[in-house]
Amino acid sequence: MTHSDTTFLTARQLAAAIRDRKVSAVEAMEAQLARIALVNPLLNAIVTFDEEAARAGARAADLATARGDAVGPMHGVPITLKDGHATAGMRTTVGLEAFADHVPTTDSTIAARLRKAGAIIIGKTNVPPRLRDLQTSNPIFGRTVNPWDVTRTPGGSSGGAAAAVAAGLVPLEIGSDAGGSIRVPAHLTGICGFKPTQATVPITGSYADPPDMPRSFRLLLTSGL
Repeated sequence: MTHSDTTFLTARQLAAAIRDRKVSAVEAMEAQLARIALVNPLLNAIVTFDEEAARAGARAADLATARGDAVGPMHGVPITLKDGHATAGMRTTVGLEAFADHVPTTDSTIAARLRKAGAIIIGKTNVPPRLRDLQTSNPIFGRTVNPWDVTRTPGGSSGGAAAAVAAGLVPLEIGSDAGGSIRVPAHLTGICGFKPTQATVPITGSYADPPDMPRSFRLLLTSGL
């Protein structure tokens, strides 16, 4: 397997390839970074991106594999998160200008669990303001377009997430859904989207409202992929 073959593998397939040393985490990461550099400027799907940390995470993953360390099920897999899941040290805006520079100091539960599983969080994907629209555009980052037809929307509010997966920018993305925010973009971009049963996945640190506001969603909001 060459690294150019990896960009449209599923997360499970890519994790297995890295674990079985058919491809290194660095090779897989470089393939994704090259794909992002080529395609993301057309789509505006990934809006916050830490290339340096992505490469460092891949190198660390390969060192762990070489040492024979016990590794998690997502070891070395590059992923993005919807811009409503808090990520320590990485901007999380919820699509609001007032939070354009908001950088959480702690991870949301979903981000922490993904890191523990070995995933490498390389960036955040675009959302409408407060995750409340069936398209994806906001005053900070602008509009995300559908990879199948850039004159059309990928839906919302997980539109950046769906566009990123459909275009092969990442093999897995974690969105959120209250009234269709995963399911609608998945339908519009031709990928699989899943909203788990309420409370199956903790939403601690994952918000549709600014982080200093009381939650308006006590029910319905669920993290999914």
